[in-house]
Amino acid sequence: MKLSIAFFLSSAVYLASASAIAVETGSIPAGASITLPRSSSIFSRFASSSKSHHPQKDNWGNALENDRRKVKIRASKSDTDDISDDFLWAIKKANNGGLVHLEKGKKYVIGKKLDLSFLQDVYVKLDGELKFTNDIDYWQANNFYYPFQKSITFWVWGGKDIKIYGSGVINGNGQAWWDGFSGAEILDPNNKFYRPILFLTDNATNVEVTGLHLKDSPCWTTFMVRTKNVVFDNVYIDAVSTNVSSLPKNTDGFDSLNVDGLTVTNTRVNVGDDCFSPKPNTTNIFVQNLWCNGTHGVSMGSIGQYPGVKDYISNAWIENVTLLNGENGARLKAWAGPNVGYGFIDNITYKDIHIENTDNPVVLDQCYFNINETTCAAYPSNVNITNINFLNIHGTSSGKEGKVVADLTCSPGAACSGIHLEDINITSPAGSPPQIVCDNIQGDIGVECIPKSEADD
Repeated sequence: MKLSIAFFLSSAVYLASASAIAVETGSIPAGASITLPRSSSIFSRFASSSKSHHPQKDNWGNALENDRRKVKIRASKSDTDDISDDFLWAIKKANNGGLVHLEKGKKYVIGKKLDLSFLQDVYVKLDGELKFTNDIDYWQANNFYYPFQKSITFWVWGGKDIKIYGSGVINGNGQAWWDGFSGAEILDPNNKFYRPILFLTDNATNVEVTGLHLKDSPCWTTFMVRTKNVVFDNVYIDAVSTNVSSLPKNTDGFDSLNVDGLTVTNTRVNVGDDCFSPKPNTTNIFVQNLWCNGTHGVSMGSIGQYPGVKDYISNAWIENVTLLNGENGARLKAWAGPNVGYGFIDNITYKDIHIENTDNPVVLDQCYFNINETTCAAYPSNVNITNINFLNIHGTSSGKEGKVVADLTCSPGAACSGIHLEDINITSPAGSPPQIVCDNIQGDIGVECIPKSEADD
C-alpha cells in the first residue's frame, strides 16, 4: 500500500511537471513562458482532497498572485527593440485568471498602440520598466483618440477586475514631446500637436494600480473614462524636464470623465499641472494622504466647457493633502464665455490641507480658461457650486495675490450656496491680516470675508 501511494504521488508530480512543460512549449514568442500555479497540479489536488481547501481571494473574489498562472516575455535589448506584440500575447494568455510578470531590472519597450479593452480578471505585476518609444510621427498617426480636450493615448485598458502592481515604472518618455510642442496648450483651438496620455481606462470596472512609478507622461498622466471603481494606492507620479526651455505642460496627475468611484491614497505627485483634477460627471471621490509639489492644485473640474452640455462633479472627500510650491491649492474651476455648458459641483469636502508657498491656496475660478473679466461678466458661468466645505486649511501663500489667501468669487449666473470655511489659518508674506474674498455667495460662509473690490492688490 505504501508503495502504491508513493508511486501515485511520484506520477502526479511527473504529470504536473509535464503539463507545465507542455504549456510552455506551445506556439509562443521566443523567450516567453507560462507557469501553472502549484494549486492547479494533480499533486496539489490530491494532497488537499482529504481536507477542505479554501484559497484566499482578492477584493473582487478572484485568485491571488500565488494561485495564478504566470506569463513572462522576453525583455527589450534596446530602446528601439519593440516587444508590443509579445506584451499583447502575454495579456491574452493571462486573461481570465492569470498574471503577466515584467521582471525587475529589465526594460520592455512599447512601440505600437495597444487595445487592451477586453480584459477579465487579470493581474500585471510590473517590477521592471515599461517604456514607450518617443517616435512622435508614429504616435501622432497611430493612437486612440477621445474628443474631450483632444485626448490621445498609447493604449486603452478596459474590462473588469484589472490589477496592475509592483515596484516598477511606466515611462512615457516625455522629453521629446515637451521639446516638440513648444508650449502649445491642449486647449488651444489651433493646437494640432497631440500628446499621448500615459495610462487610460475606458469601459472598465474594478481597476487597481498599486506601488508603481508613473514617469514623464507626454500629456496627462492618467485619464479614466467611463470607469467604475478605480483605485490608485502608493503611486509616485512625476514629470521632470532636462531642458529648462521645454517644461512639461498639461501633465496632470489624475483626470477622469464619466467615472463613479475614484480613490487615490498614499500618493506623491510632482508635475507642472493639476495634481488631481476630476473632469465632467465624476462622483464618489476619495483622496487621502496625497502630496503635491509644483502643481496647479487639487481641483474639482474644469467643467462646463462644451456648449449645451450638462456636467457635474459630486460627493468628494479630500483629506490630509500637502500642497507645495504651486499655482493653486484647493480649487474649484468652471468655464464661462459665450459658448459653454452648464452643470454643478456639489458636496465637496477639503479637510486637513497643508499649503506652503502657493499662489492661490483656496480658489473658486468660474472664469476658466484664459477668459478676461469683461467677457466673463458678460457671459458668466452657469455652473452651480453648492455644499462645499474647507476644514482645517493651514500654511502660507506665496504672496503673489497680496494678502488674499482665499478667493471665493462665485458667478452671478449660477447658484452658490452652502459654502463653509472652518479653521482657516493661512498667512501671506505680503502682510497681515490675511484676506478672504467672497462674492455672490448665498448665506454665511463661517469666516470673515470681504468683497473682491476691497481686497489689497
